[in-house]
Amino acid sequence: MNNCIFCKIVQNHISSNSLYEDKEIKIIKDIYPIAPIHFLIIPKKHIETLTNCNNKHIMLLGKMILLASDMANKYGFEYKISSKGDRIGGYKVICNTGPNAGQEIYHLHFHILSTFKHDK
Repeated sequence: MNNCIFCKIVQNHISSNSLYEDKEIKIIKDIYPIAPIHFLIIPKKHIETLTNCNNKHIMLLGKMILLASDMANKYGFEYKISSKGDRIGGYKVICNTGPNAGQEIYHLHFHILSTFKHDK
C-alpha cells in the first residue's frame, strides 16, 4: 500500500525504533505510547485488519503472539512467580480491529502494553 505508514516502516523507508526484525515481522516502540512499555508487532505483509486473516495466516499470527512473550522476557516485563511466591509482571496483547475498536492504521498490528518492569 503506497500510503500505509506501517508498510513504509517495515520497508525501512521511514525510520523507527526497531526492537526486532525478521523476514516476516518487525517490532518497534510506539512513538505515541499509552503505557510505560508499548511495542508494536507489525507483519511485513500488508493485511488491513484481523478480519482479513484466514487459514493461510495461522503461522504468522501464532508467531506474532509468541514474539509478544519473547519481547516480555527480553525486556523484563514477563509474568512470573517471584522468589517470595508472588505473581508479578505481565502484559497485554491488543489488536484493535475496525473503527469502533480504535484502529487508526489499517495495517494489522498487535500492541504489547505493560506498566511493569522487573528489577534486573
